[in-house]
Amino acid sequence: MRRVAGFALIVLLVFAFNACSKKTETKGSYLVKVGNAKITEADLERELKNLPEFAQALFAGSSGKERFLDELVKKEILYHEAVKKGIDKDPQFKAKVEDFQKITLVGLLLEKVIEEKSKVTPEDVKDYYEKNKDEVSPATQMRVSQIVVKTSDEAKGIYEKLKKGEDFAKIAKQSSLDPGSAKNGGDLGYLAKGQMKPEIESVAAKLKAGQFSPPVKIPAGYLIVKVTEKKFGKPLGFDIVKDLIAQRLAAEKQKNAFDSYLDELRKTYKVEMNKEAISQLSGQEKQGEAAPALPAAPKDPIKKKD
Repeated sequence: MRRVAGFALIVLLVFAFNACSKKTETKGSYLVKVGNAKITEADLERELKNLPEFAQALFAGSSGKERFLDELVKKEILYHEAVKKGIDKDPQFKAKVEDFQKITLVGLLLEKVIEEKSKVTPEDVKDYYEKNKDEVSPATQMRVSQIVVKTSDEAKGIYEKLKKGEDFAKIAKQSSLDPGSAKNGGDLGYLAKGQMKPEIESVAAKLKAGQFSPPVKIPAGYLIVKVTEKKFGKPLGFDIVKDLIAQRLAAEKQKNAFDSYLDELRKTYKVEMNKEAISQLSGQEKQGEAAPALPAAPKDPIKKKD
């Protein structure tokens, strides 16, 4: 019983979306007739294809199709009853249909506009692999330096000096709060993965040799990391990483195409921000944060958000 109920639940959840679309008129012989509505083999196959792959597997084989046909019958019966009760004319139903239409239209628009501009060719993937072998080579060791200061203002000031070309080691000796590394100009030596503090390792892993990071908040204050050198192992084989590279390139192209397309549309459609109303919204949030909570009422988790 539990298993059958599980099948029904999956199907009905999927149909919650499919019910919003217009049913295709079917002709010829049918498998089942509910009132005047016919369910044909073509309907059965089409609805099966609309399911996610994992759900299609649940209804594989002739016995699976019979179970799925029963689910279609249940859907049709429930649909007829909903129409009979006038739920299709309910404002809440119409609002949900409108929301669904908007989501679907936006999705189709982006598919047509963005998909073409974000195609990744095998040549793109190979070219990226050849030019970025450091990224697909596990770093065996890194020579890392750090500067640790107490306040955000100190960290920002040092970061600006570094961007202007001032010497990292000199600043570390003068300003870093970590006595062990400060005397060595912030140098922590060569370290392998797992030998560094997690906050240092996570930052250093994203840097190339010669780069330094923006200030990062840590329990002791603020941290700036510099990677002086990286020693790499043998690059991973192209066949191992090609799918990951393709996914990354596709995501980058999609983002760039989407941002560019939206910028064009913003010039076409006038977007007017009601600053007064928006400022009132932020003012209401501040008032809500300042308002004393009722003794027995639980705290609103939204108000914990900074």
